[in-house]
Amino acid sequence: MTELLLGCGSSRLKKLAWQGGHEWSDLVTLDFADTHKPDVVHDIAKLPLPFADNTFDEVHAYEVMEHVGQQGDWKFFFEQWSDIWRILKPGGVFLGTSPHWSSAWAFGDPGHTRIISSECLVFLHQPAYAQVGVSPMTDYRFCYKADFDIIHQAKNEAEQFEYGLQAVKPSRVASA
Repeated sequence: MTELLLGCGSSRLKKLAWQGGHEWSDLVTLDFADTHKPDVVHDIAKLPLPFADNTFDEVHAYEVMEHVGQQGDWKFFFEQWSDIWRILKPGGVFLGTSPHWSSAWAFGDPGHTRIISSECLVFLHQPAYAQVGVSPMTDYRFCYKADFDIIHQAKNEAEQFEYGLQAVKPSRVASA
């Protein structure tokens, strides 16, 4: 099993596990700062990520996704998640943590540029678009063809939003 830790910083701690994998297996680390000694030096705000399609069984990002993109920049949001979907193997999972929207850290950290919430993750799940026209949900299917199932979401005791997405490949959109 090949795993990727985005924005690893100086920590190599595996904070979330899927199906019992509490230890890293064939870990690749990525960070924009070479001082953290990652395997790959790359800014995740620059797409595409420097990996081939269907490379990873798991991609992890702890306290990272809220630092890239901007709230309201839907183009980058969908480009970024489409690229993560691209590098995940079919059935691969993304596991991440970000400050919960109700946490003082969500807006208090000057480096945070967007909120990751259960409400925004629904846009990554193609079947959710069935509610377009019934709810205020915006239809982004014209630009978003990737597809994830939401497999985990919770607010933990540290006021972090934990989330997990599983890549659905092929996408449930015909022209993915």
